[in-house]
Amino acid sequence: MDPWAFLLRKNTQESQNRHLKKPDPAFLKWFSRIFSLLRKEFGEVSTPLHFQKDYELAIAVILSAQCTDERVNQVTPALFKAFPTLESFASSDLKTIETLIFSTGFYRNKAKSIQGFAKKLLNDFDGKIPKTIPELITLPGFGRKTANVVLSEVHGLVEGIVVDTHVNRLSKVLGLTTKNDPVQVEKDLMSLLPEKYWRDISLYLIFLGRKSCKAHRRFCEDCILKKIAHRLLLYQEFRILWKYLSIRS
Repeated sequence: MDPWAFLLRKNTQESQNRHLKKPDPAFLKWFSRIFSLLRKEFGEVSTPLHFQKDYELAIAVILSAQCTDERVNQVTPALFKAFPTLESFASSDLKTIETLIFSTGFYRNKAKSIQGFAKKLLNDFDGKIPKTIPELITLPGFGRKTANVVLSEVHGLVEGIVVDTHVNRLSKVLGLTTKNDPVQVEKDLMSLLPEKYWRDISLYLIFLGRKSCKAHRRFCEDCILKKIAHRLLLYQEFRILWKYLSIRS
């Protein structure tokens, strides 16, 4: 079956099955094309957050909530200099942390999460980053997104797919999900994609979202996926129009 024809058939909410044990070969062929284009554009990828110690990455990811990686990378050098050890974060003065991370936004909540993270990591995990998602999400400031990033970058383990705003948005543009909730989007992607794609696809979509497929303005002419995405968007718009006309009639 032609990959595009397969995608049209699978893209409707009524017929789409997100729990196939073995994804359709036509879909995999179509997706591998997308993945190859992204790899050609961005090459080998890793988190753009700067860190030297494992726990520093976790703190950087906590700071990245509702904040750009560029801003976080501007803030963390002074933060890590002021608090050079995990113990110093655990016993820190919250006001000092708040002052240092103010420009990242939500600084009070983030300061509490950072201090709580340091205390729990020392008390419950002997200061070492856990190796499973269930353990990681017990840490203050951690959700599945943060846990997936830290697990992948620190231990090289992949148990899920990082879903930030870019991945959430572009997954719908590509017809990979119809959901809005990040946890549901992650489940859809995990059910569709072989595990070998899980780590890199999220980073590729993040970089693509920052470069050309922005939330408020898409630079479609410069996008490496413009032909694929354009056809999908036309199809989705056709479905909306068809549903509207069906209701009116």
